[in-house]
Amino acid sequence: MTNDYLLISPEIILLVTGLIVLFLDAFSEEIGVSKGNLAGLTIFGSALSILATILLLGEQAVFFNIYSIDDLTHFFRILLSAILLILVIGTKKYNENYISHIGEYYFLLISATLGGILMVAGIELITIYVGLELLSFSLYVAVSSLVNDKKSGEASLKYVLIGGVGSAILLYGLSMIYGSAHSTFYVTMGINFASDASYNAELLLIGLIFFFAGIGFKLSAVPFHMWAPDVYEGAPLPITAFLSTASKAIVIGFLFRLLSGPFFSIMDHWNILIIILSVLTMIVGNLIAIQQSNIKRMLAYSSVGQIGYILMALPNISSATTSAALFHLSGYVITNLLIFIVITIYYSNNKETSMISDFKGLSDNQPFLALALTAGLFSLAGMPLLAGFFTKFILFQAVVSNGYLWLVVIAVTMSTISLFYYLQIVKQMYLYSSDESENNFSIAFNEYFAAGVLFLSMVFLGIYGTPLYEYAERATKILF
Repeated sequence: MTNDYLLISPEIILLVTGLIVLFLDAFSEEIGVSKGNLAGLTIFGSALSILATILLLGEQAVFFNIYSIDDLTHFFRILLSAILLILVIGTKKYNENYISHIGEYYFLLISATLGGILMVAGIELITIYVGLELLSFSLYVAVSSLVNDKKSGEASLKYVLIGGVGSAILLYGLSMIYGSAHSTFYVTMGINFASDASYNAELLLIGLIFFFAGIGFKLSAVPFHMWAPDVYEGAPLPITAFLSTASKAIVIGFLFRLLSGPFFSIMDHWNILIIILSVLTMIVGNLIAIQQSNIKRMLAYSSVGQIGYILMALPNISSATTSAALFHLSGYVITNLLIFIVITIYYSNNKETSMISDFKGLSDNQPFLALALTAGLFSLAGMPLLAGFFTKFILFQAVVSNGYLWLVVIAVTMSTISLFYYLQIVKQMYLYSSDESENNFSIAFNEYFAAGVLFLSMVFLGIYGTPLYEYAERATKILF
C-alpha cells in the first residue's frame, strides 16, 4: 500500500519548490542567486511534479473525505504543472526584462498552480473554497508584477475588486447550498439531494443561482466577463496566458467533479442556468472580439467565447460529454499557450503596445513565429488538421448525442465568425510589410523549444488525438 504522503508528493514538491524560490530570492544578493537560477529551479520543480504524478498513475485514495487522489486529479496535476513548466521556459526573457520581484512572481505562479490542484481534487466545499482563494490571491498579486506600469497596477486593482465580489457571491451561494444539503461533503450532499425529502428545493435553487454567478466571474462567462479585457490588457503576458488557460481549466475540472457527483441528482435545477451561460458566452464573446484592435483585448473576448463551447457540454452531464469537454479543454490549453508564448517572444524583443497592427510584416523576418501564430489562431477557429478542429468535432458530436443540436449550430456559427477576427492578425503578418526593422531579432533556444513543442503538439493532436482522448475518458470514468 502506497504511503498516504507519497500520494500527495506532486503537491509537496511544488510547495517545497515555491518556498525555496522565495527563500533564495530574499537572500539573492548575499548568496549570488541570479534570475536564471530561480527560473531553472521553478522549471525543475514543475518537471519533478509531473514525473511524480506519472509514477503515481493508477493510485487512488481519499483523505478524510476532503481530498481525492484519482485519475482526474492526476490529469489536472499533469496539465497544470505542464502549463507552469512551459510558461516559465518560453517567457524567461520577458520575465527578466519586465517583471519586478521575480522570485515572488515565480512563487505566486507555483501557489496558483497548487490552489488549482487543490480545487480540482477537493471533494468538500470548504476545501474547494480554500483552493479557489489560494489561486485567486496569488493571481491578484501576480497581475501587478510589471515594472513601473500603471496599467498593471490598475488591472490588479480591478481584478481584486471584481474577484472579491465574485468570491463573495460564490461563498454566499455555497452557504445556501449547505443550508439545503446540511453538509459540505460531496458524498453526504449527494445522498441528501437524492432524497427529495432531505433538502429545501427553494433554498437550493437560490443558492445555485448565486453559485453559478460566482463561477461565471471566475470563468469570465457572460454577463460576468467585464473584468477580463482590462485585466488581460494590463497583466504581464505570462499571467494573461495563465488566466486564459490554467485558471479556466481549474474551474472546469472542479465543475466536472461537482456536477457529476453531489449535483447529479438535481440536474433539472441547474441545467437551464448553464445553457444560458453557454449561449450568452459564445455569442457575446465572439461578436465583441470582432471590434477589437488591441490583441490582448481581442484574445480576452476570444477566451470568453471559447469557454462558451466547453460549458455547452455540461447540461445533462454524462461520461461522453465530460471526456469530450476535457479533451477539447486540453486542445484549447495547448493552442492558447502557443499563441501567448509567440506574442510574448515578440514583445520581449520589441516595444509592447499590444496593437494588432504591431505584427505588420512579421512573416518577412520571423517566419516561424508567423507560422506558429497563424496555426494557433486557425486552431482556435477549428480549422482541419489542427487541434481545434479535432477536439471541437468530438465535443460537438457528444453535445449532439446529448440532444442539443441547436447549441452546436450556434457554436459552429460562432466558430465561423471567429475566423474573421483571427484573420485580421494573419493579414497583418503576411500582406503588409513592416515600416521599420523591428522584427530583426534572434530567438533564444528556450523560446524556440517552448513554441516548437506546443506547435508540434497542436498539429499532432489535430491529426491523431486518439491517445489523449482515451486518457481523458479514463480520467473522467471515475466520475460516473
